Amino acid sequence: MNTKIIDKNGLTENACESYSTGFVTSKDGTSIGYRQFGHGPGLVLVQGAMGTAHHYQQLSELLADAFAIYVPDRRGRGLSDPTGDGYGVQKEVEDLDALLAKTGARYVFGLSSGALISLQAAMALPAIHKLAIYEPPFFMDGVPTHLLSRYESEMAEENIPGALITAMQATQMGPKIFNIVPHWLLEFLVNAAINNENKNGSGDYPSMTELAPTLRNDFQVVAEMNGKLASFKDLHTEVLLLGGSRSPAFLKSALDALEQILPHAKRIEFPQLGHSAAWNYDKQRNPTGNPKPVAQELCRFFVEP
Repeated sequence: MNTKIIDKNGLTENACESYSTGFVTSKDGTSIGYRQFGHGPGLVLVQGAMGTAHHYQQLSELLADAFAIYVPDRRGRGLSDPTGDGYGVQKEVEDLDALLAKTGARYVFGLSSGALISLQAAMALPAIHKLAIYEPPFFMDGVPTHLLSRYESEMAEENIPGALITAMQATQMGPKIFNIVPHWLLEFLVNAAINNENKNGSGDYPSMTELAPTLRNDFQVVAEMNGKLASFKDLHTEVLLLGGSRSPAFLKSALDALEQILPHAKRIEFPQLGHSAAWNYDKQRNPTGNPKPVAQELCRFFVEP
């Protein structure tokens, strides 16, 4: 297959268009499915909220000439088993531990809630030699618990449009119009989008209806981790902090705090990019995706001695 070199580190525009799948068993018996791309030093990509392994397809292809890329579906998503009982950050760390043990991977990249999981894993797992994280959602002014409670109530009522809107408001990820349009009208618009997706399909992406319940796990990760920021002063792993100039202010504040706390941290901000830059560019689903510059910085960081 022809490839196009895009930088001196060996990243390619079309490094690998196919992948294999595998499974690993976590400590509690949960089966975790993953995609594997390329060959080389092992790098695991951990996704955040409303994502599965497919959201990292383009990033994985860009990195696949330089690394063996492993992209697990977090429990409750995609190829992996349901969440199971006793869910918490520790379960996610055990899942990652099992994958690292099987593959021999020593590098990890995490996005959003996946960045929180990856940070905690780096504290607990000596197997992680280098870590890159993109905008871990530490809420410096406190977790918006009233919105998380409203999300739970809306999910209990099977009001998925309402729950998705509340989740976006809690994470400050929705468009600015979400702050001025009445909740009932937003629900009407999101419900129309869900109905259209259910009618026409979602391609290789899981549907909004499938992913909405998984937000419960992401919110639990955020709530558990939010009081642990200071503990990372004892993390001696090299860490690359990544973020976008167009991301919400609270995410930049979290990176500011981590930059001061972590003993071995380097920080890069991507101009004109936002929180979902590392995910696939997709004109309809993620028009702000731009994994190419993210891949370039990951490659530079993980190949440095």
